[in-house]
Amino acid sequence: MKTRSIEQVVAPQPAHFVGDGFRVHNFIPSMPGMSMQRMDPFIMLDYNSKYEFGPSEIPRGVGVHPHKGFETVTIAYKGRVEHGDSSGGGGIIGEGDVQWMTAASGVLHKEFHEIEWSKTGGLFQMVQLWVNLPAKDKKGPAKYQAIEHAQMTKYNLEDGLGVVEVIAGNYKTAKGPASTFTPVHMSNFKAKAGGKASYNFPEHYNVMLLVIEGEMKVNGEYLIPQDHMVVMQHDGETFEVEATQDAVILVLAGEPINEPIAHYGPFVMNTRDELVEVVNDFNAGKFGELSE
Repeated sequence: MKTRSIEQVVAPQPAHFVGDGFRVHNFIPSMPGMSMQRMDPFIMLDYNSKYEFGPSEIPRGVGVHPHKGFETVTIAYKGRVEHGDSSGGGGIIGEGDVQWMTAASGVLHKEFHEIEWSKTGGLFQMVQLWVNLPAKDKKGPAKYQAIEHAQMTKYNLEDGLGVVEVIAGNYKTAKGPASTFTPVHMSNFKAKAGGKASYNFPEHYNVMLLVIEGEMKVNGEYLIPQDHMVVMQHDGETFEVEATQDAVILVLAGEPINEPIAHYGPFVMNTRDELVEVVNDFNAGKFGELSE
């Protein structure tokens, strides 16, 4: 098998706030070479790098807003978030947990710092991804997957220096608990300095790595610092990641859906006409009800 090489290393651009509770660096689709089409099926990635929130009696976050045509995936590294949607999904995620919401035919959603956590504040660090849906699934029913850290399948590395925690897809013999509409692999590589993990994905898959903690080498030579992202080429199947200090690395890989993408705010469809229909449906109240 051929080794997959690095296409680009992307530093985080200046952060901005989403609502008043999420201070994020956007990688997809705003960074050069990371358009929705290039990174398909991953069509948005916001990274809330470590940020200290002070105590607040009123939880910070984002009030009621719509989504349609894709899935939102929130991975918690530090802090706690409480969320809910108009289909009845929701709950609280804390360190290590994942919220996986399938908006599909349309939902209203809200997410805030969990009320008790908000009262004390602290370090907050999360990733939110949008995962696109094929056209045939964009009008399906909404659903929600609450994935606790304890549910994730763990693969202990042969060198004894780390573990791969699988959220979706698989790593060697470990299969993640999340159900997906298209082939998506999502895992956290957690290792002490010197720990190594090898990966193997089909050459046409889109693959990226985000250094959540520490630093890493890719294929034994490229040193990547914390909060930076690596986009891999389509020139091979295998690559190796090494933690050069204690590290946490989010590994994402997915098969492109290869359908037209029409995007307007929180709606992702295939054509402009479909977007017009979605906006009309939202304005007509067809996304259900959700109180602030």
